[in-house]
Amino acid sequence: MTENLSIKTANPNDEKVLAIIEELSTNLYLRFGSDGKNSFTDWEYNNLKYVFAIAEIDNEIVGCGAIRPISETIGEVKRMYSKYPRKKIGQTILAYLEDIALKSGYTELILETRIKNSEATQFYERQGYKVIPNYGKYTDRPEAICFGKSLK
Repeated sequence: MTENLSIKTANPNDEKVLAIIEELSTNLYLRFGSDGKNSFTDWEYNNLKYVFAIAEIDNEIVGCGAIRPISETIGEVKRMYSKYPRKKIGQTILAYLEDIALKSGYTELILETRIKNSEATQFYERQGYKVIPNYGKYTDRPEAICFGKSLK
């Protein structure tokens, strides 16, 4: 299935792209009671430090992921989603984002997910991310778990 997988940057407001973002939001809401949309409201389209990527197989969008700046050298991974689990879609998107992040001057990526989201926590650990202290708005949220990875 993944032999025709392609990853590219996209505009998250593109009508075709919005469907996968809505699918992600619905999935998160049904599983965890929060759709994650609040953490994806400050997108700057003309800022090269913001990256939104989609995965496609035979013109079907099957996944997405994004990076936004926390600082000049730290990016935050957001809106990671794979429509078809265990097909290396998420792994391919994340590798693409890491490559772009490094080229954009980031030396570290960080992210937050829910402790209850065991699939995500295991996925990030398999990709070399380590648990870090909760940061920013997640500092006092016991349901959150944060990860980081050095890109150097």
